[in-house]
Amino acid sequence: MTHFKALLTAAVLLCAVALPAQAQTLRWAAQNDILTLDPHSQNHATTNAIMAHSYEGLTRYNAKYEVEPALATKWTNISPTQVRFDLRKGVKFHDGTPFTADDVIFSFGRIRQPQGTMGIYVTGIAEIKKVDDHTIDVIMDKPNPLLLRNIIDFRIMSKAWAEKNRTTNVQDYKAKEENYASRHVMGTGSYKITSWTPEQKITMTINTDWWDKPMGNVREVVYTPIKSDPTRVAALLSGDVDMLTDLPTQDVARLRSDSKLKVVDGPEVRTIYLAPDIGSPELQYSNIKGKNPLADKRVRQALSMAIDREAIKRNIMRGLSIPAGLMVAPGVNGNAPDLDVPTKVNVEGAKKLLAEAGYPDGFEIRFNTPNNRYVNDEEIAQAIVAMWARIGVKATLAAENMATFIQKVQKFDSSMYLLGWGVATYDAQYTLQSLIRTRTAGADGNFNFSRISDPEVDRLVDAMKTETDVTKRNAMIREALIRTRDEVLTIPLHHQMRPWAMKAGVTTIHRSDDRPEARFTSVR
Repeated sequence: MTHFKALLTAAVLLCAVALPAQAQTLRWAAQNDILTLDPHSQNHATTNAIMAHSYEGLTRYNAKYEVEPALATKWTNISPTQVRFDLRKGVKFHDGTPFTADDVIFSFGRIRQPQGTMGIYVTGIAEIKKVDDHTIDVIMDKPNPLLLRNIIDFRIMSKAWAEKNRTTNVQDYKAKEENYASRHVMGTGSYKITSWTPEQKITMTINTDWWDKPMGNVREVVYTPIKSDPTRVAALLSGDVDMLTDLPTQDVARLRSDSKLKVVDGPEVRTIYLAPDIGSPELQYSNIKGKNPLADKRVRQALSMAIDREAIKRNIMRGLSIPAGLMVAPGVNGNAPDLDVPTKVNVEGAKKLLAEAGYPDGFEIRFNTPNNRYVNDEEIAQAIVAMWARIGVKATLAAENMATFIQKVQKFDSSMYLLGWGVATYDAQYTLQSLIRTRTAGADGNFNFSRISDPEVDRLVDAMKTETDVTKRNAMIREALIRTRDEVLTIPLHHQMRPWAMKAGVTTIHRSDDRPEARFTSVR
């Protein structure tokens, strides 16, 4: 843990951005495209990272991940369940429309629409009331200890613009629906998104009327998704891009030794895990009919025990992963070294558990994974297929682009899938509430697409959402993480490390939420 704190401290120290005299264009590349421009549709890290340049919340993180004012200038607790926010005056949307309380109230209604997956960020808020044009009261069902962190990703959209363009409803991504907001942007942020050509390019230009001042000199941003590892690295080496935030593990040492480049290291608060379909009465895409092998904890244990996480770290991740026993990474409130102990590989023990569960010859399963989202995602999945074969489980791998993969997942069209989960709030409740808690019509279980339903975890999650005593709340988090681990409700693989490479003249802050910010970046 000391190592990770040191890395994070080193990354934060990069905040001392030297400002070259001339503003520049930042050409940034990574492997994954965004899913949409609708800020309330998809809780997807790359999408959120791009959206944060144009859309803002009432609060935001500073360089040290401390909550600070954004579209709100201050907040006052009127009661344990009522917080008054003073909104920033003089702020304008990119089209010049003034920002007011009406935009906040409109955006609150919009983000809660069930076809989106962003409702987790307004969890516990019952109502937002307008006091005047620049004052609102946030009314909660019960006290909410994470309110100020949650609402960082509650992005405020222009009410007038949405009504004018008939885009008051959130895009239904899983239905392959598009609306005006899925292709156009109207926020208050530091950069204006000027174009998006899917799988090719996103362009942004600085908002000269922004209420704040950037720390860097970047005037334009060109983001290019490049799926191919060799092509992505070649683009940096040739000078076609200035910064890569998805480094192929096999190239890190070479890039680090190049005098024209620099590599900024840091942990990422993201856990790569497997989600088995626990709740379906019959397992899809399997030769087992009339029942679901994954509903048996012994089967899930066997699948986990068959995975050699150290071999994945050594051979696929080139040391750039932390084998995981918990669903939250170091740096997230709730992670503890005594709990985060990965399952040891035990092939014979796994075979025995399968036999005890009634599957001595194993079974067939479909295994879905993205192939352009996480570090070596398809290669990891291929290795797991081979490891499962040793215990008789015959997995058919379906690897595809994140955009189509996630549509299948959100339609529950999978019996097992690989996903990564970053923790935007730096608190384990975010993971437990989104992934593990029983799915409801609200924000609970909004990314639980494997039909997990555990009454004990549900009880703990519901309690921690309103517990303001830090010691009691942390005890609840610990108990829920242990329960999730011991019942094998998911199968954690590893926590990602996340080095970024850039030209020597680029200065930026490494972000452990994997969200580079142009406002913290300079190019010379």
